[in-house]
Amino acid sequence: MTSIPIIVKHQGKKYNVEVDTTSTGETLKYQLFSLTGVEPSNQKILVKGGQLKDDADLSKFGFKPNQTLMMMGQPTGGDGELAGGLAPPKERVKFIEDMTEAEAAQTEGATPAGLQNLGNTCYMNATLQTLRSIPELSDELARYKESSSSDSGAASTSSLLAQHGLGGLGSSMDLTASLRDLFKQMSETQEGFPPIVFLQALRATFPQFAQRARDGNAYAQQDAEEAWSQIVTQLRSKLKSKGDVAGDVQGDTATTDAKNEQSWIDTFMSGKFKTEMECDDPAAAENGEEPVRGEDTFFKLNCHITAETSHLRDGLLNGLKEKIEKRSAALGDRDAMYTKSSLISRLPKYLPVHFVRFDWRRDTSKKAKIMRKVTFPMELDALEYCTEDLRKALVPIRDKIREIRKDEEDIERARKRQKRARQGEEADVASDPAKERKDTGAAGPSSSKANDNKKKDKKDGDTEMPDVQYKTDAEIEAERHASILAAKKELLALVDPKIAADTGANQTGLYELRGVITHQGASADSGHYTAFVKKQGAKDATTGKRKEEDGKWWWFNDDKVSEVDQDRIETLYGGGQSHSALICLYRAVPLPTIDEEEKKSA
Repeated sequence: MTSIPIIVKHQGKKYNVEVDTTSTGETLKYQLFSLTGVEPSNQKILVKGGQLKDDADLSKFGFKPNQTLMMMGQPTGGDGELAGGLAPPKERVKFIEDMTEAEAAQTEGATPAGLQNLGNTCYMNATLQTLRSIPELSDELARYKESSSSDSGAASTSSLLAQHGLGGLGSSMDLTASLRDLFKQMSETQEGFPPIVFLQALRATFPQFAQRARDGNAYAQQDAEEAWSQIVTQLRSKLKSKGDVAGDVQGDTATTDAKNEQSWIDTFMSGKFKTEMECDDPAAAENGEEPVRGEDTFFKLNCHITAETSHLRDGLLNGLKEKIEKRSAALGDRDAMYTKSSLISRLPKYLPVHFVRFDWRRDTSKKAKIMRKVTFPMELDALEYCTEDLRKALVPIRDKIREIRKDEEDIERARKRQKRARQGEEADVASDPAKERKDTGAAGPSSSKANDNKKKDKKDGDTEMPDVQYKTDAEIEAERHASILAAKKELLALVDPKIAADTGANQTGLYELRGVITHQGASADSGHYTAFVKKQGAKDATTGKRKEEDGKWWWFNDDKVSEVDQDRIETLYGGGQSHSALICLYRAVPLPTIDEEEKKSA
């Protein structure tokens, strides 16, 4: 991806624009629309050979840094004009106006939309694709309504722009609303979508992402983890609804609307630490200083990487121990080193794990990347990092889930063995029909009596092998169904009522990997970010349930989206400048459910 700064003159004003030379004329026109209010259809941009067309390949024009282009066109006037001179497009954006395309984008197995790189914005694209893999978040965003504004004109502007998929261009620059609109647009196309509005809202809300590169000619590359944290922080403050707060699970009842208002992020993506801070100097305890205990909220776990870190487990354990220097009254009011130990008391349903790979180097004034290879599991057992109380509650559930899995595997192996044996016998009979008469008594009505006489004539010590009786597939399936149903009931009986009531928490202690944000390169100030998201199983048209997943993943490389096997994920452990995991998104392995059909058959 190559970004070139150019100048566009329109009605006596100059506009500085970062042009992605790998994109098309349409992308540039929408950039100018956000700056000038001139609809893309009204723009006439003069380039070599005439006017710039929507499908023109910008790489073929040979733009030079700070080259000046002329643009002609008037913003929409009259009653349709919006505040600030902006006007809503009269026609819907080309790639969402065709409902057939929208329907195709929403069919099972359809390739999801990518996001165009608008100039060193791969960090944002990878972050958004991973957040979009959380279905509950998309549902919550779809219900989000902007707060009422005292400025009716600004509210009208925001509303009209939102109708055309451009929410966020109004004066409010609501980041949450623009994310809602972006996800909706992405669900209606399979093309690479330009996230211009969201990028503008992100830079307005968090100016750090509008930082220029050192040469001043382009926007600087940013850290995807910082983008993730800032976006989640904003969503936490905006996505709030009335309902039971986390404290209600412990028996604390909210008495006011303010107390009873919870954030979606707090419900589904926040965990709790029980902490203990103790002085490293034994003299402090000898002088009567007690450890300080407390509770912290976290929205991700950090995997700290040292020379000894080889697996995610090592890095997480490192992250649960923190050295802090502070003043100790017990040591004569002098500074001393303390160790802060943390254990998890609440596990969220969605758990991001941040691999702390970037370390600030003073000699280069850059964030250098720690290249060490660190493996991570497809299934994460988080109980080792939890408090004793939480472990006691979840260990029986975790163990029962593993027992059920083993039983299912044993049943499936038995079914396959029987199938192979049956196929082997059928092959023998096909090659020697007489064998069927000999082994099964198919010779005629007297065969049963003949077999009885043969058994009587056997010498002492000889044992007559009985005929093998195979169960039908229906019988095997019925036994399997009954066994699993009984195990599910046993499992659900083990669940603590308080844990069962906390719907946004992990109720099993196990996590499955759902997304990975990767970084390629040697520094946070450069390189390239991509995202890998696990494909969901197809939805059954009759029951609405999702079928078993096929183990495939989507790889989002800006606007390029491709399907990869799970083996590809195992190449993201790091160990060089190739793609290495920066953030792993884990989702709780859910408790089993018993549907009505199972209840009837019980």
